[in-house]
Amino acid sequence: MEAPLYNQSGEQVGTIQLDASVFGIAPNVPVMHQAMVRQQANARLGTHDTLTRSEVAGSTRKLYRQKGTGRARQGSARAPHRKGGGVAHGPHPRSYRKSMPRKMRRLAVRSALSAKYAAHNIRFIDTLSFEQPRTKDMLACLASLELEGSTLIVLGQKDERVQRSTNNIPKVKMLLAHYLNVVDLLRFDNILIAQPAVDVIGSFLSVDGITVAEQSDAETQITNQETADSADDSKEEV
Repeated sequence: MEAPLYNQSGEQVGTIQLDASVFGIAPNVPVMHQAMVRQQANARLGTHDTLTRSEVAGSTRKLYRQKGTGRARQGSARAPHRKGGGVAHGPHPRSYRKSMPRKMRRLAVRSALSAKYAAHNIRFIDTLSFEQPRTKDMLACLASLELEGSTLIVLGQKDERVQRSTNNIPKVKMLLAHYLNVVDLLRFDNILIAQPAVDVIGSFLSVDGITVAEQSDAETQITNQETADSADDSKEEV
């Protein structure tokens, strides 16, 4: 796969080779959804807490005698149905963590990248650097690349000047390639990826150098073999 490569002035300076197993697969929507739910659940602190009737301040004395008053019987001022009393069945600290196999997590990221690339929402830039951190220079770069709306900038390694140039721009975020995740990829309208970051992405997302066509052929052969074996088994039973 080839994609146009631009510079900071918005001019096309060549093309870049992309791994088809990362940017050219059919997006797996259920896996992307599962990965997003997992990431959002793992971000929850789970520190919410309510006081039960045994934890609120107050006396445990019976408010008045059981019979003879004509009123409903009451045992404690800390009962859940009374004002200032404890909370029945309220939330308490817990963990919302969800687990997900590594292969599925990486498939979700590949699916998100492929979906964005198919929608022409990914731009590749040869290098992104500034002599000094300036928000104005970053805005000019985004304008020259015609990136309107929210933008996620993906770099291969940390650059303090680029980071400080994006801090004051609303809906623009800088992220290192090793920290790519489904939530950020789907939350931003556009993705700007520096050329060094493409190699980093391919280093941990590439499917062992197997192209999508080869992978599809292998899956088809396995399916055909299983069908043939099932047919042979049925003949033997007859």
